[in-house]
Amino acid sequence: MATHTLSILKPSVNNLTVRIFVRAADLDFEEIDVWGKKSTPDFLAKDPADLTPLLEEEGLPKGSLWESCAIMQYLCNKHGLDRFYSTDPGERAMVDSAMFYLIGTFYPLLARATYPALRFGQYAGEVATAEVSDELKEQARKDAETALAGPLETFNSFFLARRSFVGGDEPSIADIRWAATLEFLRAIDYDFPAWADEYLERMEEALGSAYSEPVADVRGYIEYVKSEAAAT
Repeated sequence: MATHTLSILKPSVNNLTVRIFVRAADLDFEEIDVWGKKSTPDFLAKDPADLTPLLEEEGLPKGSLWESCAIMQYLCNKHGLDRFYSTDPGERAMVDSAMFYLIGTFYPLLARATYPALRFGQYAGEVATAEVSDELKEQARKDAETALAGPLETFNSFFLARRSFVGGDEPSIADIRWAATLEFLRAIDYDFPAWADEYLERMEEALGSAYSEPVADVRGYIEYVKSEAAAT
């Protein structure tokens, strides 16, 4: 039996983050694809937030843990994976800051800009879920897409300044989180800055099949929804 069990949704970049990480870290894991199988009493008993990725293992106080960044932080701390999550206080702070900046600032904009194309449900309170016209919903989506440029440039100019990765010469867990998230921008044919394309190329080269194998699921899903949209 595998040491770590991951319940995942293959088209999701949040899930992709941890899927890349466990492979790059060479951890013993089992993946369970729960597409269409969440929200059951059994799943909610261990994951009342009904979120993936979900890590299950005996070392956790409640037996399970969700949120991709928290999962990577926990596994790095447990297994001494300093190459992904430096123990130097300053370097670790930069990794944490890059992840929290993505979660708090970049990802909400990304979700508003890409989720309609990906056929993912939006969050309550968003324009996309309101009883307003399709034109207003599309304008809100475009506004979010335009707003992505600011945090993208901040990530480049601050977190990547004079570095190949947030982690320095090698990818950190923050790099894995950012790279996985950037993959979703392909859903809307976003005009990637040159540095972003180069950054993703460096990530895939550095991590090899640990990156390319799981990312193929996300890229495949994006191509599927694009082909479906083109056929309608």
